[in-house]
Amino acid sequence: MFVSALLTSVGINSAICFSFLVLYSILRKQPAYYSIYIPRLVAEGKTKRRSDFNLERLIPSANWLKKAWMLSEEELLSSSGLDAVVFMRIVTFSLKVLLFAGIIGIFVLLPVNCSGDQLADVDIANISNNSLDVFTISNVKDGSHWLWIHFSAVYLITAYICCLLYYEYDYISSKRIEYFCSSKPLFHQFTILVRAIPASPGRNISDTVENFFTEHHPSTYLSHTVVRRTSKLRGLIHDATTHYRKLVRLQSNPAQVNSNRGSCFGLFRRKADLVDRYGKRLGDIEQHLRLEQSEVSSAGKEVPAAFVSFKSRYGAAIAMHMQQSNNPIQWVTEQAPEPHDVYWPFFSSTFMQRWLSKLGVAVACFLLIVLFFIPVVLVQGLTNLNQLQIWFPFLKGILTITFISQVITGYLPSLILQMFMKMVPPIMECLSSIQGYISLSDIKKSACFKVLWFTIWNVFFATVFSGTALFQLSLVFEPKNIPTKLAVAVPGQASFFIAYVVTSGWTSSLSELINLFPLITSLVTRPFSGNSDHELEVPSIPYHKDIPNILFFVLLGITYFFLAPLILPFLLVYFSLEYIVYRNQFVNVYAPKYETAGKFWPIAHSCMIFSLLLMHAIAVGIFTLKGLPLASTLLLPLPILTLLFNEYCRKRFLPNFSAYSAEALIKKDREDENDPTMAEFLDKLVTAYGDPALMPVSFTTNADSLNRPLMY
Repeated sequence: MFVSALLTSVGINSAICFSFLVLYSILRKQPAYYSIYIPRLVAEGKTKRRSDFNLERLIPSANWLKKAWMLSEEELLSSSGLDAVVFMRIVTFSLKVLLFAGIIGIFVLLPVNCSGDQLADVDIANISNNSLDVFTISNVKDGSHWLWIHFSAVYLITAYICCLLYYEYDYISSKRIEYFCSSKPLFHQFTILVRAIPASPGRNISDTVENFFTEHHPSTYLSHTVVRRTSKLRGLIHDATTHYRKLVRLQSNPAQVNSNRGSCFGLFRRKADLVDRYGKRLGDIEQHLRLEQSEVSSAGKEVPAAFVSFKSRYGAAIAMHMQQSNNPIQWVTEQAPEPHDVYWPFFSSTFMQRWLSKLGVAVACFLLIVLFFIPVVLVQGLTNLNQLQIWFPFLKGILTITFISQVITGYLPSLILQMFMKMVPPIMECLSSIQGYISLSDIKKSACFKVLWFTIWNVFFATVFSGTALFQLSLVFEPKNIPTKLAVAVPGQASFFIAYVVTSGWTSSLSELINLFPLITSLVTRPFSGNSDHELEVPSIPYHKDIPNILFFVLLGITYFFLAPLILPFLLVYFSLEYIVYRNQFVNVYAPKYETAGKFWPIAHSCMIFSLLLMHAIAVGIFTLKGLPLASTLLLPLPILTLLFNEYCRKRFLPNFSAYSAEALIKKDREDENDPTMAEFLDKLVTAYGDPALMPVSFTTNADSLNRPLMY
């Protein structure tokens, strides 16, 4: 890629980003779009819609920037939870790493690369027609002593990142314990999930659980709730909710309903009877729902699983961590999630179905990786004009136009790849939901892990090698050649990844701010939906989509730090945008729907370690190819030290993310002994884990035909 193509991509994306910023600063002040840009403030009653016209609404302003910048970590913790704090810590950690790397890369390594004579000399007078390779390590002469500067930089950045990782792991680990100690009593702290409950002759599952825990945990056992098969009930409730919303929408706009009464030959008369028709259908669903609830509540619909609650956190922890039966595959225990975090469809699957689903998900992920090679090959073909002319000879005349060739090679490939990547998070979330996880937070965490490694493999490795030799099989059969192959392939794709950061990074950050897809959906559906204030839903941040993006860009920064430091300023712009945008979103848009208490950080830590090891492997190969074998040899201890550091962190901090210590649990239990509200809390705990599908649901409306509760 030439500098001119990169400048074209930067210009296009800068214009798009500026347009998004201006548009956001105007639209966020329009009452019609409060549900998109400040739904959290509306739901919390901190702002109200104003119908009076004000000219100030049409003038762009940057007041939101100051509010986002002034948000403290304590305010973020109290309003959005520890997960939001950890998310922002990942962003600030990335900024610290890339700022340090940028100082070294731009002011030290980049001048060394440009002064090399391995490639053609840089034409300063016509710099836009130079290849970006002149700014990479490829331009440094083989065997040059200047390469020792790159060698020192690799050691320096590794030491810096490891120090930061240790500090962050220590800080977040202590913050997690502090968050637990300062929290009020929560249902999941006193509850465990018990699965694989063995059948007892003459007893149902409820009696079996009662007898078992009364006998083995007599002093701490409180109550239990047996899980039932309610998948059909959830479908009925969904249908009832859908019909109810349609009714309310019709009743809120009676003019629309009655506008066709008495139309020509009565052809449109049915529209006037929509309320009656939906009301009758809703009544039928109500009756069916009541019958199904009665049937499910009877014996025979139970799942061999139950939520078992205890009188103390310590009692629940003992029951969870101890093997309950001589047969280890019976009475299997695990920590229960919060009631609103439970993923109920999981319980409708048998053990064999769960096992088969895990196998199916593994196969599906493999097939998805294979299928994704197609867009990657397509993208890499667009970056090479010669290859593109071979594929599509009829485009030769168009490709001779300078601007079009610059757009195709500098902007279009990254845009296409970004569009394909938009489909990955929802697919991975769907796959994770059928793996047997018992909570929404576990599903999101699993999807986060899948999306991250899918992105690393398909966007980084597939792009790197498809751009050179289309996945050389020698990598599989000769693992010892991996560093050398990476050293050849990775620097050659520096220009593509710089354009990818600009296109996928900058634009995606500002599209997150402007909520592009909800905005488009609102513009399309608003004329048909009417007033739907009652349906306002505050979204939660999609951690499984955003965290992998952030970590992947950090991987690019660490990997290309000494290879092509020109990428670092673009990454710094990206993370600066992320910092401001997401602080704004946490204040105005996102509200937490679940809390993992910082469990996303170990995923981030593992990705950073992997990035360092990848950088070390590339560095060994680079110095070998550049005729500096001594530097390659001296680098060999670095990955070993990094792995030892990672193992120390796993032993030192990771256990705090798996369970809380007896010290913390007993301390909290003793504090609760003097809490007068604990008796009321324990009373609520007894019924906290009832399946929502079996709970009374009430639909009410102002219509005369629907003035009574739908379900009792």
